[in-house]
Amino acid sequence: MPEAKSLRLGAHMSIAGGLEKAVQRAHDASCDVVQIFTKNNNQWAAKPLTDAVIQAWRDALVQTGIGSPVAHASYLINLASPKEELFRKSIEALVVEWERAEQLQLEGLVVHPGAFTDSSEELGIAKIVDGVREIIDRVKPQHCRLLLENTAGQGSCLGHTIAQLGAMFRGIDNTENLGVCFDTCHAFAAGYDLTTDAGYAVMQTEIANELPPSVIRAVHINDSKKGCGSRVDRHDHIGQGMITLDGFRRVLADPVFNVCPMYLETPKGVDDETGEDFDVNNLNTLRGLVGGRA
Repeated sequence: MPEAKSLRLGAHMSIAGGLEKAVQRAHDASCDVVQIFTKNNNQWAAKPLTDAVIQAWRDALVQTGIGSPVAHASYLINLASPKEELFRKSIEALVVEWERAEQLQLEGLVVHPGAFTDSSEELGIAKIVDGVREIIDRVKPQHCRLLLENTAGQGSCLGHTIAQLGAMFRGIDNTENLGVCFDTCHAFAAGYDLTTDAGYAVMQTEIANELPPSVIRAVHINDSKKGCGSRVDRHDHIGQGMITLDGFRRVLADPVFNVCPMYLETPKGVDDETGEDFDVNNLNTLRGLVGGRA
């Protein structure tokens, strides 16, 4: 097991009041790393980032020591859509989001691959491949990787199997500008059993066989309210869901994952019993699994 100090743990933080406020919130919660939205995640449009906003963001990172900043792209984006209007709108939106991430010099921009709706898995993956290839050509990224996130597999959402992600990477054929953000809740809900050694080994083998080496660049470390294979995406606090603390011990001991920055996307608020912030509790639980706080 790694030591707690070698892990980079953090959480998704609100940008209410300004991007730099998210960095301060992360610092106050004892985070090492932070994830944000760079804009309203439920809207297509975004105000351009000003020089003052960018400088305040960068200053906050330096002052707090928070590292490995990433952003999550809008949930409206669907690169697998068979509807040409939505497909083109998704490409334009992701170009803008990636350009914003470049301006902020983020390490990664996380995006859900998309849902094929009334087409097929094969056609949906082909659309994602075409869309991402075009977007890379237009953005020409220098700082930030696009991170395709595995999904829970609700409806026709793609990326719920590691093999599907592998097909996307083989089609796009670009690991310099791409990576994977691996979500523990999504993997579990999609059918990867993190609670047993045998189930975990199956997942490890599929990662080794299907994905390029070292392509997993970030982890969303979330427990799951629903059972293994439920295909339902419901995040829970660490150790309070179905993955169990033993499941998270396996993740934290896995050299594929423990070299990556890890971001909580668990419910926000304060524990009524302890008065502690939920993010603080979850981070302390994770650090406790490897021998204490960083």
